[in-house]
Amino acid sequence: MNHKRKSQTIGWVFVLISTVFITIFYFYPMFQALLLSFKSGMGNNLENVGFSNYKRLFGDPTFIAALKNTFIYLIFQVPIMIILALVFSVLLNDPKLRFKGFFRIAIFLPAVTSLVAYSVIFKNIFAQNGIINKFLIDISLISEPIQWLTNPILAKIVIIMAITWRWTGYNMIFYLSGLQNIDASIYEAARMDGANAFQIFTKITIPMLKPIILFTSITSTIGTLQIFDETMNITNGGPGNGTVSISQYIYNLSFKYTPDFGYAAAVSFVIVILIVLFSLIQFRVAGDRK
Repeated sequence: MNHKRKSQTIGWVFVLISTVFITIFYFYPMFQALLLSFKSGMGNNLENVGFSNYKRLFGDPTFIAALKNTFIYLIFQVPIMIILALVFSVLLNDPKLRFKGFFRIAIFLPAVTSLVAYSVIFKNIFAQNGIINKFLIDISLISEPIQWLTNPILAKIVIIMAITWRWTGYNMIFYLSGLQNIDASIYEAARMDGANAFQIFTKITIPMLKPIILFTSITSTIGTLQIFDETMNITNGGPGNGTVSISQYIYNLSFKYTPDFGYAAAVSFVIVILIVLFSLIQFRVAGDRK
């Protein structure tokens, strides 16, 4: 066996090993979950119910509330986070900026904190007797504490702020790496032609970062559709079902209410469908056919 053929064989062995493990630990459970979504009950007492679980979704007020809440998180949080990450990356890529390392670490640091820990911190900060209310009362901006966590609208805002705070720095790192691969002569030529900072940002930076923006948009969409820790630890889905997410509802169906794993599996496949749908939309909007 010559050297080239041996190298190809070794490469295919590594690919085969990865494929086997991905199939066993990813595709097989996914296939089993699909089969489970056509059943009802718990444990060994499962019975086939066909498409009843999927039909049940349309008349389930808790699922509809969870779907609406998750969609609200998505349409507000993802664009805000992507824009902030882009702005921060451009500012921190300035070679004249001092203490760039400190600012980069400070913005990225939330991404490595514990999901539960930071959710609990946000819950305490926005509690009725939390730091935010105390500060607003001290400066005489309000006379009574704001019910951040018991008002459905304000509670959603708190969750959106929490997610944005945690993941903006994570996306910023991708944009920073992309900016450092853009030839500086392109910017110099644009300045010589009289382009201002806004024109450079919209006509050069954003188009050059288009593949990375598409990537971060899709990954952020997937993450937001699967949001669980924030709604669970900050508001526990309340008030009522005012902040419950689809993932939290799946958890409740499986472990909080009377367990119904078949229906929980059906709800989980709604997330799969939404992820595929929004990913296709983003590819379409970005004009990327590949």
